[in-house]
Amino acid sequence: MAARPIIVIKKKVGHGGHHGGAWKVAYADFVTAMMSLFIVLWLMNSSKPIKEAVAGYFKDPAGTTKLLGGNGKGPGQSADVGPENTLTLTKDNMAKLKDDLQSAIHKIDDLNKLKNQIEMTVTSEGLRIELMETAKGTFFDSGSPELNESGKETLIALAKQLGGVPNKISIEGHTDSKPLDRHGGEYGNWELSVDRANNARRLMQENGLRPDQVTQVRGYADQKLRKVDAPEDPSNRRISVIVQYIDEASKK
Repeated sequence: MAARPIIVIKKKVGHGGHHGGAWKVAYADFVTAMMSLFIVLWLMNSSKPIKEAVAGYFKDPAGTTKLLGGNGKGPGQSADVGPENTLTLTKDNMAKLKDDLQSAIHKIDDLNKLKNQIEMTVTSEGLRIELMETAKGTFFDSGSPELNESGKETLIALAKQLGGVPNKISIEGHTDSKPLDRHGGEYGNWELSVDRANNARRLMQENGLRPDQVTQVRGYADQKLRKVDAPEDPSNRRISVIVQYIDEASKK
């Protein structure tokens, strides 16, 4: 009886058996690198607003600066978002605006030096921001309605932060009780307080506040002294910027 032939079956091992899926990882890295390259090339040819928007996202991915109307550019820079994109500031969250504004001011070197002349308090009317004078004149030259450089810088920084909130703004001018002898007595503390407040209003509207955001400009002369027991104290000379509450019930 003849012997049966022996049949040998050989299994061909595929190329992937030697290398597994390592090539997939390398390919994925290559695709990711190419995508990153194309994004960089796109950004290099994009407009300035798009570049700032992308940079703002990476600086503030959580969007916390929206409370101040910012877009992640950092304190003291222009806000591009409108009031419809911001948080409405009511009695429940006005203190948050106060904390954020104080933090923004402290981050600006030139304004941080004036922090003792800038006081913020949450009142029954809203957030009151007081810019107080010193004996040497911090924001205005003595007896002048014109803002000096420190005054301009401070109010511009505030305007850029407050221009993004939907709340209305009122601006007040105050003086101390020292008589002002100008133009033969025809120009006194009443005129000075009104002119300073109106100059502050004009500058802030040119640098961030919306045209319809300021509802009142008031001059009080020395009738609302900060230090009643020291009527000639320099801190009685001040500009007050009030961020008024929005009543949520009235919006419904």
